[in-house]
Amino acid sequence: MNSKQGLKRDSKGLIPPYGGELKELIIKDQDSKSKLLSKVSYEYECSERNACDVELLMVGGFSPLEGFMNREEYTSVITNHRDTKGLLFGLPIVFDTNDINIKEGEKILLTYKKQKLAVLEVNSKWEPDKSLEAEFCYGTNSMDHPAVRMIFNERGRFYIGGKIYGFELPNRDFPCKTPKEVRDLLPANFDVVAFQCRNPIHRAHYELFTNALKSDNVSSDSVVLVHPTCGPTQLDDIPGKVRYLTYKKLEEELSNKKIKWAFLPYSMHMAGPREALQHMIIRRNYGCTHFIIGRDMAGCKSSSTGIDFYGPYDAQNFANECAEELMMQTVPSKNLVYTKEEGYITAEKANENNYEIMKLSGTEFRKKLRNGDPIPEWFAFKSVVDVLRRS
Repeated sequence: MNSKQGLKRDSKGLIPPYGGELKELIIKDQDSKSKLLSKVSYEYECSERNACDVELLMVGGFSPLEGFMNREEYTSVITNHRDTKGLLFGLPIVFDTNDINIKEGEKILLTYKKQKLAVLEVNSKWEPDKSLEAEFCYGTNSMDHPAVRMIFNERGRFYIGGKIYGFELPNRDFPCKTPKEVRDLLPANFDVVAFQCRNPIHRAHYELFTNALKSDNVSSDSVVLVHPTCGPTQLDDIPGKVRYLTYKKLEEELSNKKIKWAFLPYSMHMAGPREALQHMIIRRNYGCTHFIIGRDMAGCKSSSTGIDFYGPYDAQNFANECAEELMMQTVPSKNLVYTKEEGYITAEKANENNYEIMKLSGTEFRKKLRNGDPIPEWFAFKSVVDVLRRS
């Protein structure tokens, strides 16, 4: 079936944002900003994760939200992956603080590294049951899960909900196009396949997203949006700026009109199925009709046992359950391997032909990087390796 059949498009020939309208919350009128600032009773400095969420709210990445979720919306999302209106959401969008002085009804100025990002009109403040949140959102209360550690050890005691009035986007080491800017880059009436990654780009990633354009449920004139997250992830992951530089370097080298590039100021939770849903909602707001779902997408291992918290197809199965309601389609990532005989092919084909599969673990790769040892070009682009070594 052609994936365009039955898909309603907006006036630009793109999939409409989630909820039907892109919620751009940045106020451009200076008088309106001044009036808001005159009503501010408190200033609060955002964490890096908070700043990512504020930015995505301001640009419409979390459409149809117009601010942080209140207590009722938060409870609905964690228990039922839907807000109080019944719309799908993978994870709650909340602002956290340890400040006992912030009160409901106040307007607080959110700052980040001396920037005035936005005014938050507080309509809800509560002390969440983080154990319940962990169980519902991440499927575990174990502190061996990085997001469970994050909500208990990094997030504040209170959560705050309320409308956001945006002033300016955070100054970043890497540019992040807004949903509107990305949509302006996309061709009308084309399928747009989103590729999400939280790691530096390797050759297998490139093979994966270019092969995705050949999938049965993707039209022949489709394009891929390479859209890696560059916000905070796990503590041992490579920093966002370095990840950005690897993608930027490859973008400069490749000349392919079917590949579009952008970067997402999103902080990973490693929430497996729930996060796969969250990513799909965000990418729909950026104009994508399809989303590549890899094995164990957004998964993680126990820091003590090394055992995976999610099954290899949990994220794919959950995303497939939600896809029709989101007006999107999933593209399962093929299990590609590298062989001397034919290069990158599916593992099934390699096994059928008894080809030798070449392997290089992440641990071995990092060791070679540190030691200055040669890294095979079938594993990583030389220019990307150079970026990683310099960084």
